[in-house]
Amino acid sequence: MAQTAEELVAKNLAARGGAAALDAIESVKFDGTVIFPGDFQLTYEEVRTRGGDVRVDMALQGLTLVQGWDGRTGWRINPFEGRKDAERMSDDEARSLADTGSIRGPLQRAASLGSTVTYLGREDFDGTNAYKLKVTEKDGDEFVYLLDPDTMLEVKMIETRRIRGAQQVFEYEFGDYEKVAGVYFPMSVESWAAGQGNNRQRTIIASRTANVPAPASLFALPASPAAAPKGN
Repeated sequence: MAQTAEELVAKNLAARGGAAALDAIESVKFDGTVIFPGDFQLTYEEVRTRGGDVRVDMALQGLTLVQGWDGRTGWRINPFEGRKDAERMSDDEARSLADTGSIRGPLQRAASLGSTVTYLGREDFDGTNAYKLKVTEKDGDEFVYLLDPDTMLEVKMIETRRIRGAQQVFEYEFGDYEKVAGVYFPMSVESWAAGQGNNRQRTIIASRTANVPAPASLFALPASPAAAPKGN
């Protein structure tokens, strides 16, 4: 039976847990490990909100890399590059963090954002004839998804966007889905720059919690020490 993009998006939504379950999640927190090429392992903590805020903390030997998005501004603190204070991300980098850190994800946010979803047919993924969908956002960013035909969950995504004027392509593979408050999320994510499949970053989630405290201050750009009131 022929499938339409709209039908496949609806099946994916149902497979994840349904609209009501997704809308009931105000925030979600993931804790685990991120493994970089060379077997560098950092502790990993991520908090997302239904409003689209996201914060990621990755720590190693007392140093913590932080990335945040509060719906308006993206920022980072990267002590591994000798930076102790928060720095603003470029608009392109901030948009990437916002997209990958949303609870619904670009596929399920497509309708509300006015993105275009196109059905591209079927494609083999590890011996499975997966459904292929492309999401094109208004700003030109593209996300190509492969959906497992049995579970209707995402197994792969290819992200194409322009960052600092240059086109960049990243690939992601998703696995080990578990429910969080009735909604399926992947507990294993592998990612790499296109053409560098031997240089993968892997995120493994060990615990997940829904509806955790997530104050706005957690995601806001921290004030620089020079701007802080004296005595603080």
